Amino acid sequence: MDERCGRPEPARALVRTIAGILIITTCGLPCASGQSAREFEVASVKLNHSGDLSSGEHTGRGRLTVTNDTLKQLIRFAFDVWDFQIEGGPRWLDADRFDIVATTGSSDVITNQQLRRLLQALLADRFQLKAHRETKEMTVYSLVVTKNGPKLTEHTGDGGGDSSTNASMGNIRATRATMATLADSLSGVMGRPVIDNTRLRGTFDYKLVWAPEQADSTAPSIFTALQEQLGLRLESAKGPIEMLLIDGAEKPSEN
Repeated sequence: MDERCGRPEPARALVRTIAGILIITTCGLPCASGQSAREFEVASVKLNHSGDLSSGEHTGRGRLTVTNDTLKQLIRFAFDVWDFQIEGGPRWLDADRFDIVATTGSSDVITNQQLRRLLQALLADRFQLKAHRETKEMTVYSLVVTKNGPKLTEHTGDGGGDSSTNASMGNIRATRATMATLADSLSGVMGRPVIDNTRLRGTFDYKLVWAPEQADSTAPSIFTALQEQLGLRLESAKGPIEMLLIDGAEKPSEN
């Protein structure tokens, strides 16, 4: 569930609650199509009392299993936002942890787009989640090319195949990825929105290695690594960012 699909467009979303289901209309969030389920048929939600900080998610045919996730983690995936885009909510939003087993009643594979819609409905129903989107002016990073030009390897091939991006602590590796994808990955690293202003089109293969903050490493900082390894740099700027404001949430009754 950590794979991210297309980012939401920076436009105000229309939010309304009908029959307990949070309905969001925006060009950036997928709408239901065909006969795919709009909500889970059966869902079990329980508090996780293990005290462990590790968590995980797994999707199968018509089934979602969540282990030890906070409500904030669930919101982050359901609405395709970063932590810095989430504001408000109860104190337990990122403290209490939950286990969820939910099924659609179908054996069809659940795509990421479908899963986001299903999870939004589940959060509205079981957590009484109410939220709305607002665009706010905030400090961002602008990703630009250095004066010496980019140091990127353009992806070659027949144009087919999937793109892939793997990010871990101090490491991003990508194949056939756009600069917008890199900016998105850097947003998670920096804890602040990163806007792609490189004007570089096409797809690239690249590896970026840096020393995470407070890490005992000889690797360069993220700012130095970007310049030395990719010929890019981050500039502080101001820009409009779409935020998800939590208007209310309640702890679900266990079943």
